[in-house]
Amino acid sequence: MMIHYILQGHELQNDVQTMIQVFYPNLHYTRAQEAAPLGVSIVSSMEKGIASAMLYRDGEKIDSWSMAYENGAGEKEEKRLVKRTIYELLKKETGLRPQWGLLTGVRPAKIISGLLAEGKSEEDCLKYFVKDYLVMEHKARLALAVAKAEQKLLEENKANDISLYIGIPFCPTRCLYCSFTSYPLAQYKDRVDEYLNAMFRELEFLAEYAKDFHLRSIYIGGGTPTSLNEQQLERLLHKVSVLFDTKEMEYTVEAGRPDTITREKLRLMKEYGVNRISINPQTMNEETLKAIGRRHSVEDIRRVFYEARELGHENINMDLILGLPGENPGDVELTMEEILKLAPDNVTVHTLAVKRASRLKEEFDQHTLSTAEALEEMLAITAEYAKKMGMEPYYMYRQKNMVGNFENVGYCHPGKEGEYNVQIMEEKQTILAAGAGASTKTVDPETDQIQRIFNVKSVEDYIARIDEMIERKKKGLPGGGWK
Repeated sequence: MMIHYILQGHELQNDVQTMIQVFYPNLHYTRAQEAAPLGVSIVSSMEKGIASAMLYRDGEKIDSWSMAYENGAGEKEEKRLVKRTIYELLKKETGLRPQWGLLTGVRPAKIISGLLAEGKSEEDCLKYFVKDYLVMEHKARLALAVAKAEQKLLEENKANDISLYIGIPFCPTRCLYCSFTSYPLAQYKDRVDEYLNAMFRELEFLAEYAKDFHLRSIYIGGGTPTSLNEQQLERLLHKVSVLFDTKEMEYTVEAGRPDTITREKLRLMKEYGVNRISINPQTMNEETLKAIGRRHSVEDIRRVFYEARELGHENINMDLILGLPGENPGDVELTMEEILKLAPDNVTVHTLAVKRASRLKEEFDQHTLSTAEALEEMLAITAEYAKKMGMEPYYMYRQKNMVGNFENVGYCHPGKEGEYNVQIMEEKQTILAAGAGASTKTVDPETDQIQRIFNVKSVEDYIARIDEMIERKKKGLPGGGWK
């Protein structure tokens, strides 16, 4: 289905499209000059002191919603007005009441952090979210709780602190919902060592650059880093140990899929100083695991988790996804019962997002996804179980095309926060990145100015053009760094 939208008197195209997507997710959206003769068209207008949104079906106007505004309101207020008119129009049309109101951005807690930094009270922040942006109060309070938890970590930031991301873009299979830069290991197994060789050259450059800074955390992600065989994983961990002093920092490996984790890999990670790992079941429902393309069982998840504990891993995160095809709140409660028994240190709860590059998007019509009401119940269940486990929310982010327009939340026991997660969300720290598809993000702590340096996504291109990737950083990284 195609949704057409028309702009009159403004050029806030992104704000219009993202607000429409909240009510009509996972469709096609195109800008037009006039209402289409077939299907749904939405006109967003800001003219002569009136902001309005109009709904057309098959070329005929069927409804509208308007409000007056003062000229010279400023871009931020204009964006709010454009979203507000579309929101009110489509809320009436669809019967949906989005929990996050007009907020469509990735980082709700970052907005509250900014307000607190300006001297606003907690009550002012809640009023701003609830009154100005129509966020439901329990979501506003969640954003406030996360912002306060993040601030405790961010207060420790020093001007010369940086972090490092290392990308391993290989997976044993591609999961139904995945859109990350990842390549099937069976197809690329003969190029993994070649890839590591190229990435080691990039890491050598970054290690030299990082000598002028204090490295706060290292995060090895993917893909699935543990899809490397034991010899390759040791090569990587050894190289990191030679180039960087990993003591006294958060050092994470996203072990991810249990079907890639062996006892020896867990031992190697412990030996080389990795002090935070993720073991990601996504669900503890056997049928769902098969449906999403996982080649492991619930028992495999338990086995790997207990092996990690036996080997001394004291900070284990587990990722879950709500809204997987065919799952209902009862399935989520069973999953949370199993997680409660395992007693991890962190749980990251994701709401399913239908990404453009995923198999789920390609096969969208073949799957039954959860309703917004069911997802809200699922989120409530996970929050309840996190509380039972003694965990509090410490970071949060949102994505486009999330089913139900909800959020992803990280919960943890006190002192077990994933620092890298907070830094990547709040964008207060430079994060160097190595590997195919990795993006280095520099942050000037004085001005909060952000610049990005991208690596090519293709493994073949990355290997062939590694000199260019290093040259991009030589040109793009601030000379000598911000200290």
